[in-house]
Amino acid sequence: MTELEIPSVMPKIISFLSSLLNRVAESNDLNKQLMIHQKISVFHGLTPPTIPIQSYLERIFKYANCSPSCLIVAYVYLDRFTQMQPSLPINSFNVHRLLITSVMVAAKFMDDIYYNNAYYAKVGGITTIEMNFLEVDFLFGLGFHLNVTPSTFQAYYAHLQREMLLMQPLNFVDSTLSLEKSLKAHLCFNEDESSTHQNQQQIAL
Repeated sequence: MTELEIPSVMPKIISFLSSLLNRVAESNDLNKQLMIHQKISVFHGLTPPTIPIQSYLERIFKYANCSPSCLIVAYVYLDRFTQMQPSLPINSFNVHRLLITSVMVAAKFMDDIYYNNAYYAKVGGITTIEMNFLEVDFLFGLGFHLNVTPSTFQAYYAHLQREMLLMQPLNFVDSTLSLEKSLKAHLCFNEDESSTHQNQQQIAL
């Protein structure tokens, strides 16, 4: 059994990812400069959903029955998307649609068995047609860059582990985090930096 498959681990990951997304969304909601340059997309709802991000992510994980690794890969995809689409910052109007889409795409790429778009649409509370549009836009937004190397996966998972252990607000001066960029919806750190970051961890150990 891998660490991600331990029952007590996933609730912590879900809780932290939800907290991170919530903080990024709230920061971007308050950033008037971002609002000016923000592009409206298929991910943008007319009003913010009433369901909290954590409850939504818990619902997705419960009913989608995807592997635990899918949430980490979805996290990587969200980070890539926000870096490649700076005019589409994560906010309270689009975070839920981005979340359900990233998990669905991750499940399709990672798992041998997965549910179809119609099922994910029901889980996410949207129509199948909308789910199809979201998937296409998300894939193009990623430039179809879906592969996640083991080193990238471990770098993102290690970041989550550190933050869960600290259980403190994100460190605004940590060079491996781009929280300044997170005001533009950047969630973690550049994948190009992950190898350097891992080397630093090995030296520290």
